[in-house]
Amino acid sequence: MYPPGADTVLVRHADVGVKSGKVQTEMERRLRDNLAAMLDSRGVDADVERRWSRLLVHADEENVDAATDAVADTFGVRSASAAVVVDPDLDAVRSALADAARALYDGDTFAVRARRADKSLPFTSEDVERQGGEAVWNAVDDPAVDLEDPDTTFRVEVRESEAFVFVEKRAGPGGLPLGSQAPVVGLVSGGIDSPVALWEVMKRGSPVVPVYLDLGDYGGQDHEARAMETVRRLAAYAPNFDVTVRKVPAGDVMDLLVEEVGPARMLVYRRFMYRVAEHVARDVDACGIVTGEAIGQKSSQTARNLGVTSAATDLPVHRPLLTMDKTEITDRAREIGTFRDSTIPAGCNRVAPDFPETNATLEIVENAEPDDLFERAREAAANVELVDV
Repeated sequence: MYPPGADTVLVRHADVGVKSGKVQTEMERRLRDNLAAMLDSRGVDADVERRWSRLLVHADEENVDAATDAVADTFGVRSASAAVVVDPDLDAVRSALADAARALYDGDTFAVRARRADKSLPFTSEDVERQGGEAVWNAVDDPAVDLEDPDTTFRVEVRESEAFVFVEKRAGPGGLPLGSQAPVVGLVSGGIDSPVALWEVMKRGSPVVPVYLDLGDYGGQDHEARAMETVRRLAAYAPNFDVTVRKVPAGDVMDLLVEEVGPARMLVYRRFMYRVAEHVARDVDACGIVTGEAIGQKSSQTARNLGVTSAATDLPVHRPLLTMDKTEITDRAREIGTFRDSTIPAGCNRVAPDFPETNATLEIVENAEPDDLFERAREAAANVELVDV
């Protein structure tokens, strides 16, 4: 929802604002580039401008809604508002508010909220709110004011050379601009959890290098297709970054584990996964490994088992979902658009043992795993296949 004549999107960044001046400037430039890439990827004709620690997206009225959507899907953005730009004086603001009220007011309660960034102007924020409220009141039939919890809030931001009038604050993902942190390797299975974990790390500014382990007969084409579709959805949030999937052959290893390893099988497999991810990370200069694990969600993810599996790699294993409930993870998957693809039946064969180990020690797992497990991980990583999604 935006006022008539809106042709500018106000971009509010999230954690960028708490950084030092130099770092903030660098991150704002990164965010500007990411916004331009997102707009371009969606075919939205708009320009991005950076000024006074604020980013603006300029588009014509026909494109401003699509531009606002694109901005609101960009990591590092707290919120976005499509606004009409007027002169920074009370008459112009009152006129814009009246036009907005005639177009958008639906008969419920309203309020006017104002922010005056330039303290040298000959009026206060309270003046804008009071006189702007009068303009809205006079412009519509049967108005009703509620200053505590209005149904519609007309907003004004006044700067030195212009004022912005808007209604909606469209929420963004928050976090930091993608690319402002070092890259990480993300283990993606195509289930609900791993795509959400990768998205959460991207939200904090780290590009992700997806790694998919092909389980052979224990996975299958449907399993792989599901994983690739979730990565394709994540790629839409990172149009100017390479999200090529590293597909690693793991069918022979899974055959071996199913034949030779008992209760500790899934822990041994996860250690194999981490070592594969470590080799890929070294190859692409990534600094960590991301998984969709959460404490206690599966037998391999008990608090003790997580420590045992993490010992397979020298790299940090990041688990953004560590303390989240399954319902929280599922809700986030729906929000970011990966849930549907994650829940397509994959038909993969069951590989977990009937009575899995839930309280392992490192000694138990090392005694259970093949002596050449890590050498097999090195060989598998060396035979990676690049899949462009």
